[in-house]
Amino acid sequence: QVQLVESGGGLVQAGGSLRLSCAASGHTFSTYSMGWFRQAPGKEREFVAAIVRFTGSTYHADSVKGRFTISRNNAKNTLYLQMNSLRPEDTAVYYCAAGRSAIGTLMQGGVDYWGQGTQVTVSS
Repeated sequence: QVQLVESGGGLVQAGGSLRLSCAASGHTFSTYSMGWFRQAPGKEREFVAAIVRFTGSTYHADSVKGRFTISRNNAKNTLYLQMNSLRPEDTAVYYCAAGRSAIGTLMQGGVDYWGQGTQVTVSS
């Protein structure tokens, strides 16, 4: 069992930055591929970014490419999402997720564990 706890959300002006963190319990963090997803009011949850276990390869949605960066620190059992140049359309609840399936499956929401989410609000 893996528990994921997100933090770092908040209210920021357009053009600002935030760094989200996701702390994972247990001793198997490095064996999971990890991802960030978001869900805006009235919309479906969507993929934001993912980082592959063992290789560290990263993937970012086109909508955030060049602005957001996913990273992980296996020694600290922590996943990060650095968000720069934030826009009002980035407003959403952000969730971290863990999975051992193929990265393509994870990117489509096929994960083993979800966090509870953290709210990010970007004002114009």
